[in-house]
Amino acid sequence: MEFKEVLAQKAENPAPVKITKEMTIADTIRAMEPEIRKALPSVITPERFTRMALSALNTNKQLLECTKMSFIAALMNAAQLGLEPNTPLGQAYLIPFKNKGKVECKFIVGYKGMLDLVYRNENVQTIQAQIVYENDAFEYELGLESRLYHKPALEDRGEMIAVYALYKLSNGGYGFEVLSKDDVVMQAERFSQGINSSYSPWKTDFEAMAMKTAIKRVLKFAPLKTESLRAIASDETIKHEIGVDMTEINGDDLVDEVPQ
Repeated sequence: MEFKEVLAQKAENPAPVKITKEMTIADTIRAMEPEIRKALPSVITPERFTRMALSALNTNKQLLECTKMSFIAALMNAAQLGLEPNTPLGQAYLIPFKNKGKVECKFIVGYKGMLDLVYRNENVQTIQAQIVYENDAFEYELGLESRLYHKPALEDRGEMIAVYALYKLSNGGYGFEVLSKDDVVMQAERFSQGINSSYSPWKTDFEAMAMKTAIKRVLKFAPLKTESLRAIASDETIKHEIGVDMTEINGDDLVDEVPQ
C-alpha cells in the first residue's frame, strides 16, 4: 500500500492528509500534525512534538537521508509512547542507519524513557539502575538468600566497573541483575548495531545506555503488563508501516548495516 494511502486511511479528518512523493520529511511532519495530535498523550502538545522532530532533522542532517516511511514510523512510535525524541531528556532517539542499501531511521528508547515505560505499571513500586565504580563498596550474592549491597565512594570513585538494575513490586517481590562493564559492551556489540556510530547514544551517553541494558535484562523476570512489554520491545527497531498501535508492528532486522 502506498504511503499516501496509509495516511489517508488513518486520518480522522474529513479531508485526507495530502502527502506527495515530492514532499520533504520536514513537510511531511507538518502535514501529519493531525495524526501526531491523536497519538500524543496530553502532557505533550503536537506543536511542541513537531518542533522536536524538526529540531532533530536540523541537528542531525543525515536523518534527512532516511526513507520517509522509516522516519515517520519511528516518529509515530515515539509519539504513541509519549517519549520525547532527540532531546536532552534522553527519553528516545531517532538514529539514521544504512540498512539493505538504504538509509533508514531506527527508534531507540533511552534510559529515562525505559523508566517511564516501566512506571506505567501500577504494581511496580520502584525500578532503578546504578553504575558501580572501582572505589565503591559493592557486594552481591545470588541464590535463595540473594542480596545486593552498594555504598558509593564520596569522592574519587574511579572508573566504571559494573552496572546493576533492580525492581520492587507493591506486593514485596523484587529482583536485580548485575552486569560487568565488559558484559555491557558485549551486549551492545551483539544487539545494538551501530554502537560505533557517532550519533549513537552509546557514544554520547554510555553510562545511561548501560543502565538501560541492565534494566532490560532484569525486566525479563518482572511480571509486567503485555502492553508494557510490547512498548519495551519497540526499542531499537526500524519499522516501515504506520499503525494505530505502533507496538503491534514488527520491526525490521538490520542487514549489512553501516552506521552513519
